[in-house]
Amino acid sequence: MNPLAETPPEPLAENLEAKRDALLELLRQYPSCAVAYSGGVDSAVMAQAAFIALGERAVAVTGVSASLADGELAAAAELAGRIGIRHVVLATREFDQPAYVRNASDRCYHCKTELYSLLEQWAPANGFAVLLNGVNVEDLGDYRPGLRAANEHQVRSPLADCGLTKADIRALAAAWGLPVWDKPASPCLSSRVAYGEEVTPERLAMIDRGERFLRSRGLPIVRVRYHRGDVARIEAPVEELPRLVASPLREELVNELLSAGFKFVSLDLVGFRSGSLNVLIPTLRQDSAPVLVSLSPPAPLPLERSMNVQTEDHRGASRLASFASQHDGRGDGGDAGTCGSQGDGKSDGRGGASGRG
Repeated sequence: MNPLAETPPEPLAENLEAKRDALLELLRQYPSCAVAYSGGVDSAVMAQAAFIALGERAVAVTGVSASLADGELAAAAELAGRIGIRHVVLATREFDQPAYVRNASDRCYHCKTELYSLLEQWAPANGFAVLLNGVNVEDLGDYRPGLRAANEHQVRSPLADCGLTKADIRALAAAWGLPVWDKPASPCLSSRVAYGEEVTPERLAMIDRGERFLRSRGLPIVRVRYHRGDVARIEAPVEELPRLVASPLREELVNELLSAGFKFVSLDLVGFRSGSLNVLIPTLRQDSAPVLVSLSPPAPLPLERSMNVQTEDHRGASRLASFASQHDGRGDGGDAGTCGSQGDGKSDGRGGASGRG
């Protein structure tokens, strides 16, 4: 039996207890569910709640492509094993879509459309009736083209339906013993590419290499943004800026990014902020983020539908070593929440955003 599937051992605020109970009650109304799962705190809480409510009738599904940062897939698999929920990996094909590669301001819509289209066919073919994501109530007021895709594919948002904020989700994750309760947001690598510049696996590999280097030097909250002309614009917390321009880190960082393929290396003096590339969008369309609030269960997906998709099924940490060895290449990065896990809303001091990069 999963030790995390018990009533949370730590006391919760009364209003959060009520939200938790409402969430579990809502989930128990579903015959079964598939959770779009990136391994971030939002989708992890969604997966944990689904497993508590439905047990083996819940599955966590991660989409993989070149847009997933190195190590995120293995971490998501390990966490799913800790939760106890069945974990399935689907290969997504958003890079085959010109509209995604073009990287207009609605890129996330095309990414989520690819993911949810796969889920919409895979889930009923494998006995799962309802699709869920980890969107929280704060995400509904942010610029999130991916929410339109969720609406079009009947993907439910129980965390938002039950009024859970980002702070609520972190508190619930801590109470349930989930180690990602304070994990900084890790949106997909494509969110680092300036709108209008093509998203390619090669550019994402450059970004990923730069961010891995900076994390290895003790900067867990950092972004390497790609701009036209192979320009790297580094965002880090303001208090870290003096260290980044001091020797020897400055020289090491420049050498690493030039070796990765960048031609110019710059440091943003404003510092880290989630969604900074949104300033390149002339007018943010507020109507692109529909409110998906409904406490009534949706109609189950027809179970007779099927398709041929590449999948892998993982039921815990015992298969993690084999799993990681098969999926640690640059072409196996991916999604579930790639563009927002999991996943990225407003910055919360831990880089905690809900999907804006």
